[in-house]
Amino acid sequence: MGILEGKRILVTGVLTDASIGFHIARVAQQEGAEVALTAYPRPTLTTRTARRLPSGPDAVPPVLELDVMDADQLGTLAGRLTDVGFDRLDGVVHAVAFAPQTALGGNFLETPWEDVATAVHTSAYSLKSLTMACLPLMKGGGSVVGLDFDATKAWPVYDWMGVAKAGLEACSRYLAKYLGPQGVRVNLVAAGPLATMAAKSIPGFEGMTDMWPKVAPLGWDIKDSEPTARACAALLSDWFPATTGEIVHVDGGLHAMGGPSQD
Repeated sequence: MGILEGKRILVTGVLTDASIGFHIARVAQQEGAEVALTAYPRPTLTTRTARRLPSGPDAVPPVLELDVMDADQLGTLAGRLTDVGFDRLDGVVHAVAFAPQTALGGNFLETPWEDVATAVHTSAYSLKSLTMACLPLMKGGGSVVGLDFDATKAWPVYDWMGVAKAGLEACSRYLAKYLGPQGVRVNLVAAGPLATMAAKSIPGFEGMTDMWPKVAPLGWDIKDSEPTARACAALLSDWFPATTGEIVHVDGGLHAMGGPSQD
């Protein structure tokens, strides 16, 4: 029996099979969960991608359109999930982030507020709005897991997305504070850089991907989302019943290092 046997999990952010959300959904299914997906901006692409999950092309999970910046879509999410057979949720995965190009790649000092606001809304505030949209289906408690990128440092080229991730980290702590009495745990997984479509769109991001395996004591494979997906599955399970407001680093250990390897 898998650690998510009988659980119903909503996974956001699945676009292609390179998406971290795809691998989280895959591991969740392998561990016994029933999965539903959200899609934006191309539900048909997500549906095609979902055919590659372990459930196979004949048992594609429900795919619901969801723009996390659209209050109307968020307001109807619980009802739409109920309509496709998800009358309860045991877990929610927040795997959504976006920043305009002007907010990345060394443009920090020139980025206009409108683009900063988009980055913060999509990448940080949406953790709260998604969680609240799903809360009516989490009457018995549950687990919310978000994807993070360590915001304790100013990373090259990450710029306002780094600020947004700092907001995400604070948001997760406040959600943990206010939703704990309802039995809802809220945690983040801070992964190292992975070769997703979103990462490839960041100008100069290859500098981090080149450096990471050299500095991380366990090494790092930018093409391997399995460790990140497993960490998310663990936090979604009942194996962490008293853990909330936490950030679990899955980055080969780089976050704990003080400088480049001396080898």
